[in-house]
Amino acid sequence: MRQTTPCPTNNGKPLGVKSVRHVHNILSGALGAAVPKLIPVNPAATAHPPTARQIRAQESKHPTLDDGQTTRFLGTAWEPCGNRACDGGLTHHCLRDAPLWTVYAATGVRRSEALGMKWSLVNWDAGSIELGWVVVEEGNTYRLRKLTKDGDDNAVIYVDQSVMNVLKCQRERQNAERERLGPAWVDSDLVFARDGFKLYRGEAGGPQDAEKVSARWRTLRNRLHLPEDFRIHDWRHSKVTNDLEAGENPVEVSANVRHHSPGYTMARDGHSRKDGARRLATSGAGRLGLSSLV
Repeated sequence: MRQTTPCPTNNGKPLGVKSVRHVHNILSGALGAAVPKLIPVNPAATAHPPTARQIRAQESKHPTLDDGQTTRFLGTAWEPCGNRACDGGLTHHCLRDAPLWTVYAATGVRRSEALGMKWSLVNWDAGSIELGWVVVEEGNTYRLRKLTKDGDDNAVIYVDQSVMNVLKCQRERQNAERERLGPAWVDSDLVFARDGFKLYRGEAGGPQDAEKVSARWRTLRNRLHLPEDFRIHDWRHSKVTNDLEAGENPVEVSANVRHHSPGYTMARDGHSRKDGARRLATSGAGRLGLSSLV
């Protein structure tokens, strides 16, 4: 496979070395299964796929927003449109995604994890959220499935009270939407369930289409003149970068975004994990001014 040939599915750019390595692994495995019944040798065995060093060298630097830029973004995201039909965002669509964007910026959860959050896994008193479900894409569709990345137990993140207030606003808006739609709302216990805005097919109350969430993000990103390649996932990079630059405990930062080794290490000491995570959440929320949003 040539790494200089333009690829239609990659905006006309050649496939990256990591993609070439993945394709090689798949082809090599398939051809290897055919040896010796169908072919005498595996022709992929003589190929020279990109090395791990080449893959690391091509890994792009992810764009990030600092705390000040994030604060300004959230202030804009929570600003009602002011149109005659606007009711401060309770039922009007102008603020429908503000709580979702805030959760991404303040917690560093993945896109799928936020869309899979359930009300029954929010512990209001402890200030914690269990991440037990994710919304994933499968071909041209999407579905809700159990999160198995972190083992049998649900991953737990701790958030500041200001983030809990954001979730309370989301619940109030969702309750109003449920009452408005009546039997058209089929409840799935999801915090960021699909609402009734432009509901042409499917059902309200179920999981959102993750790609449509990304499309709405790209529209907002362009409107606010954020970096062109800033993805939803880059809120995660921004969260980690800003916490570390603010002098937070690196082990705690890694644990709160569920990176493998530090997370498992801190999980052995639940009390220390909880207190440290709460201090981290409060510090981050204070720097972003979340308490002034709602």
